[in-house]
Amino acid sequence: MVRAAVLPAVGSPLEITRIELPEPGPGRVRVRLTAAGVCHSDLSLSNGTMQVPVPAVLGHEGAGTVVSVGEGVTHVAPGDGVVLNWAPSCGHCHHCSLGEVWLCAGALKGAGAVHAVTEDGTQLHPGLNVAAFAEETVVAANCVLPLPEGVPPAEAALLGCAVLTGYGAVHHSARVREGETVVVLGVGGVGLATLQAARIAGASRIIAVDVSPGKEGLARAAGATDFVVASDATAREVRALTGGLGADVAVECVGRAVTIRAAWDSTRRGGRTTVVGIGGKDQQVTFHALELFHWGRTLSGCVYGNSDPARDLPVLAEHIRAGRLDLSALVTERIGLDGIPAAFENMVAGKGGRALVVFP
Repeated sequence: MVRAAVLPAVGSPLEITRIELPEPGPGRVRVRLTAAGVCHSDLSLSNGTMQVPVPAVLGHEGAGTVVSVGEGVTHVAPGDGVVLNWAPSCGHCHHCSLGEVWLCAGALKGAGAVHAVTEDGTQLHPGLNVAAFAEETVVAANCVLPLPEGVPPAEAALLGCAVLTGYGAVHHSARVREGETVVVLGVGGVGLATLQAARIAGASRIIAVDVSPGKEGLARAAGATDFVVASDATAREVRALTGGLGADVAVECVGRAVTIRAAWDSTRRGGRTTVVGIGGKDQQVTFHALELFHWGRTLSGCVYGNSDPARDLPVLAEHIRAGRLDLSALVTERIGLDGIPAAFENMVAGKGGRALVVFP
């Protein structure tokens, strides 16, 4: 039996309770969690913006140590450090055959499986495949990636979502080039990773936008050269900071219609707008035909940073070892499982960067 944060039903508070995990069968791995990041997507799962079977153990951004492996698992062994991959690719669907593993048709297939049971026998699902809000988890072998050398074991959890997403948004989706200007809307965990990625890419001006003035210090520490408090005038302020043109690239990390529209309006003519934030179906964004023609901008969605974790983790590890990428700068509080509900409240209130659940 291990302690876990369970979502009993959509819209219900999380319950910290004890669950019973099975031993890993063929192609499965049991992992003792070192840490798990509290991502906005977990909040979206709890309130129904994103849908998964419930009751479920949430948490999809994690790292830990292999406890045991099932038959056929050879790429990791007991005692190995690993990073959890919540969106494993099947390798044979249409998108995987095109190399677009982040769009794999079967990536979330495991979310519908029975993951564990509570003390009273209630069956639980694994949220986004990996159920990282628990002391231990059992996952498919393709949901674990070896932890690269030189990466701090606790902060490594952030590689599983925030960093892959932010880095990929800059380097794979928007393809930021040296000397370009970048505006990042939303300075949470993903936004902070995006700011660092823009700095690594060599952006000449990096503008951070957030509703909270208190996040300016975090943003500048991550690489922002300028900070704008979000308002109806956001796009005008960004254009004023970029010689009246607008930014070459805008990355939206919030998932709201107003910020997507502000990102679009902040982008120069011919620029690129990348949407990372996950919004609800009620968030409708409108454009008229003439502006689409006139501005010649590119608007694109971005899933998991358009990343291939197996390819990108070694690259990120090299940036970490070289001091270019600072994982600890994303973390604004370290908590236990009991602190997750308060971390959700802070996200709703727009406070802080990434909360990190650290297991004893």
